[in-house]
Amino acid sequence: MTDESDTLLSGYRRFRANTWPEKRARFEELASKGQTPQTLVVACSDSRADPASIFDTAPGELFVVRNVANIVPPYGPDGKLHGVSAALEFGVRVLKVKRIVVMGHALCGGVWAMINGAPEGCEDFVRPWVAQAEPVVKTAIKGVEEERRQTVGEHAVVRLSIDNLRTFPWIAEREASGDLELVGLHFGIANGVLWRMQANGVFDALEPEA
Repeated sequence: MTDESDTLLSGYRRFRANTWPEKRARFEELASKGQTPQTLVVACSDSRADPASIFDTAPGELFVVRNVANIVPPYGPDGKLHGVSAALEFGVRVLKVKRIVVMGHALCGGVWAMINGAPEGCEDFVRPWVAQAEPVVKTAIKGVEEERRQTVGEHAVVRLSIDNLRTFPWIAEREASGDLELVGLHFGIANGVLWRMQANGVFDALEPEA
């Protein structure tokens, strides 16, 4: 990244010139006192669904883990590599967050792959990753008109991830005691509307305040 026109470097320079002076005290406080986020967000890696932007949060307010299709695998401490589970363990047991949010989004490529098959060239990691949620999605879209299948599938993955969160004993215990809240959301990229999953698994739109 040596080209002056590089967008990342340009963005960094804008950050240093405009944002850093304004938020320097906040970053210094975070450096000296550490982070104490109240919310852990499991979101998709999709560049259009950035939790910090959607929730208009400041540095230090969200602990975020992102992956293809915002999937939370079930609890399985088998000594293998588990990036999502590691983030959950640290967020819940060390940072002691009060809320875990699973946020799906419209036009999710991971869910599309569950319905239509992984894109060519994504056999090594994407295909087995999305396969863990594919049966749930395929069941959810049975009998659903084609134009609604994508959204129905996206909602199904959020429900699955919430269910899988409850397989972690230290998450289930904290939820049962009232110390931890589990929230399912779905973000509409084209219209900016956020939908919240109710106790019955149905998603209702959250109306913005006037």
